[in-house]
Amino acid sequence: MENTYNYLKNVLLDLKKESSKNPSIIGVVLVLLCIPLLYAFNSISLALLVGITLYTFKKENFKTETNLILPIALFGLMALSILWSINVSDSVKAISKGLPLLLIPLSFMLFSRLTKNQKEKIVQIYSFGIVIYTLFCLLKAIIRFVITHNSGVFFYHELVTEDVNAIHVSVYVSVAIFYFITRSFSSVLSKTIIIILTVFLILLSSKNIIIIFFGLLILYFLRYYKSQIKRKTFVMVMLFCILALITFSGKIKERFLIEFQSNVKENTINKEISTDTGKVYNVSVKQAWNQDKFNASYYFPGTAFRVYQIRIFKEMLSKDAIFFTGYGLNATDSKIEEKSIEHNLYDGYGNKNFHNEYIQIFAEIGIFGLLLLLAMIFINLKNAVKTKDFMHISFAVLMISLFLTESFLSRQRGIVFFTIFYCLFNADNLIVASKKE
Repeated sequence: MENTYNYLKNVLLDLKKESSKNPSIIGVVLVLLCIPLLYAFNSISLALLVGITLYTFKKENFKTETNLILPIALFGLMALSILWSINVSDSVKAISKGLPLLLIPLSFMLFSRLTKNQKEKIVQIYSFGIVIYTLFCLLKAIIRFVITHNSGVFFYHELVTEDVNAIHVSVYVSVAIFYFITRSFSSVLSKTIIIILTVFLILLSSKNIIIIFFGLLILYFLRYYKSQIKRKTFVMVMLFCILALITFSGKIKERFLIEFQSNVKENTINKEISTDTGKVYNVSVKQAWNQDKFNASYYFPGTAFRVYQIRIFKEMLSKDAIFFTGYGLNATDSKIEEKSIEHNLYDGYGNKNFHNEYIQIFAEIGIFGLLLLLAMIFINLKNAVKTKDFMHISFAVLMISLFLTESFLSRQRGIVFFTIFYCLFNADNLIVASKKE
């Protein structure tokens, strides 16, 4: 316990020392720590970052960062889409949500250049913040379980609330795990944290993120630690324990099983939702793409639902002239609702977005918005490979994968998370510094 206290004390002292050289570090740290919290805290932390940046601004610090212009351009196109939006009111309301795409890159271009060491301190504090958030969620779940005796409180959205979103939190946690694996693996504290965060990641039950996370984990240890037996042994034991957790935990196993069964054959029965009075059938990927009409007895598993969303966007694209402009920022809800009525979906599906960031951007602001997003994705991955920083590589791969299954930038937390890590990893000066080192 004393060693843990001393370690954390040294972390805070290092942060204090680095922030005395560059006060904007505190603003960046606050923004990162507030991501999983209430939206009000997100907004306040972002305002503090901008305030600190402007207060400490010196003309000689300003630099035009090529990589950071892209998110600003994306925000500009979002704002411009108000001119042609089919729902001006919703588009105007969404502008404030997209402000981090403008304010965070501008702050990075205005404040003093971050050194590689300062960047690592920022990610370190963020990762410890995720540990604290994880322990809080687990403690809350334990208390709820004692009161309700409902084991469901330990899984998926119940563990972190649907507003914060289990899939989004899975990404926050994955990045933190890779920090502890790549930076400070040797201590007992780090190993304990890695185990706790990994178990928490499994309980969040995001199938896509779990698969990508373990793929990255295996890649990391095969690529970077071929000769370190202790590390390999630790990872193998951890993988075995987690596979056992997935196998013997009914709710997690059920989520994976439904996906597998519905993709292998059609009209499988969803035992979790079906009742004595009526059966509910899982929609297969083939049905999601081809079947014209559905009804209340059809349930869309994750993959099938996302395939259906791609299909209806294809239908929208062929019907409406939206290739260059899209429908407008945050203006696609009514069109998705129309499609749910046309295909006779159960009421609950009509109020869901595309669950695919590439399609969401294309549908809202057209092909140029999609090209800007793809440019950021490409630059992010290219720089990650160039610097050989596995933290950066893991962030790049997780974002590419997440954007295929979630409209991540439709939420303020998602925008803040993606934008600040994109800026942190891709500022030109940091890439140059990493190459030199």
